[in-house]
Amino acid sequence: MLQHRALWSDQGGTWGIPGGAVADDESALAGGLRETQEEAGIEPGELRVVATVVLDHHEWSYTTIVAVEADGARVEPSATDPESLEVAWVPLRDVPGLPLLRAFEQHLPLYLAALARGLTRRRGPAQ
Repeated sequence: MLQHRALWSDQGGTWGIPGGAVADDESALAGGLRETQEEAGIEPGELRVVATVVLDHHEWSYTTIVAVEADGARVEPSATDPESLEVAWVPLRDVPGLPLLRAFEQHLPLYLAALARGLTRRRGPAQ
């Protein structure tokens, strides 16, 4: 699921993922799920987290939560705040052809690798 960023935002008109700062009393996971709920209308229980990717910039870090629909969930994201023009499911093969937020584009290979590892662990060696 990608977020088409509002034109007034930094790098507006590009595609990326919902995100933002965590509160002082919030974990990266809780903050990521909250931001997804606030910006895309997706309830945390509708997701199954398969991986996290931490980008450590020494002074600060950025944690990306990689998730899929929870078993049995049928998630229909929607732009629920003014930070998004739209949010939509985008096939992975189509992502590179979109105008992407620079940081998202730069780290996309890390996110895709984390997704693949997370899904492989879930299935196990027998499948």
